[in-house]
Amino acid sequence: MAGSVALDVYRLLGRSGLRVSPLALGTMTFGSDWGWGADKDEARRIFDTYVDRGGNFLDTANQYTNGTAEQLLGEFAHGRRERLVLATKYTLATRPGDPNSGGNHRKSMVQSVETSLRRLNTDYIDLLYLHAWDGTTPVEEVLRALDDLVRAGKVLYAGISDTPAWQISRMQAIAELRGWAPLIALQIEYSLVERTVERDLIPMASEMGLGVIPWSPLASGVLTGKYTAADLDHAGASAAPEGTRKNVAVANGAMTERALAIADVVKDIASQKGTTPAQVALAWTLIDSAVTAPIIGARTLAQLEDNLGALDVRFTEDELTALDQASAVELGFPHEFLARPMPRHVMFGGAKLAIDQHG
Repeated sequence: MAGSVALDVYRLLGRSGLRVSPLALGTMTFGSDWGWGADKDEARRIFDTYVDRGGNFLDTANQYTNGTAEQLLGEFAHGRRERLVLATKYTLATRPGDPNSGGNHRKSMVQSVETSLRRLNTDYIDLLYLHAWDGTTPVEEVLRALDDLVRAGKVLYAGISDTPAWQISRMQAIAELRGWAPLIALQIEYSLVERTVERDLIPMASEMGLGVIPWSPLASGVLTGKYTAADLDHAGASAAPEGTRKNVAVANGAMTERALAIADVVKDIASQKGTTPAQVALAWTLIDSAVTAPIIGARTLAQLEDNLGALDVRFTEDELTALDQASAVELGFPHEFLARPMPRHVMFGGAKLAIDQHG
């Protein structure tokens, strides 16, 4: 996290020249359509505070709060549009029962982009993500449609979210070979609770030139310490985003005994440092050099103020060790196999290489 001490100390996004703040402001909380978001006035205060402090990276999606998030973001950005990096996503269905109102295909992409441009009240989208892999659309169709939008000037950069690493690396290679617009950003769930992305997705992003944008760095609020074992009773919970923030945590799989145990370690370290659990959890995601900007999803101005404090958090080696031990995941095959002494010996014959990270 060296060098990132304020929202206006910018980072390059992936293998591009686009400069973005080290914390992105998420807008899934903009609008009360789902029952737990911020109303217009509070959302405006959150937006103004973030931008006034130098923040420029705004994240939304075509169906966040049923479209209200994009509408509010477009209204708030009026007069300051050019200095902002607006990122939105397509994929989510917009009309129940219509098989083409969602998905990764060209028709869904074009319709979604046109709607987002109107809601955001802008001529172009800085960064368009494929929101989630649908498993049905040919990658060439996705890539060529993205490239067409870039060539038309309606989209400046392309990104991808919630897609297998092997598929993304294949797409990036195809885009490079055919001279199409590359993917510069990878949005994935990443937190102390969800570290399995360290197996393939994060290393792939580093190798292929995509900046990592973690969503849910607080594990749907679990890492703030506000939940207890009593909240493990999931009776009545649904998979829909409507209802309560707890419902979202349950639907995302973040409400588990393991997650609460990790949250306890986070709380202990925060107490020792005189900071908050949210700041500790957010600051931890910034340690990996592959991470460009975690997304903060504040519902109140007070939460935003607290989250921004993560940029000032520094860890001791003992604190990092404690967090790692509480949250580590097995990397599995082939990563653990390739790191063992015997495979390394038979590959290198005992020769020491300066680039050898395994000794």
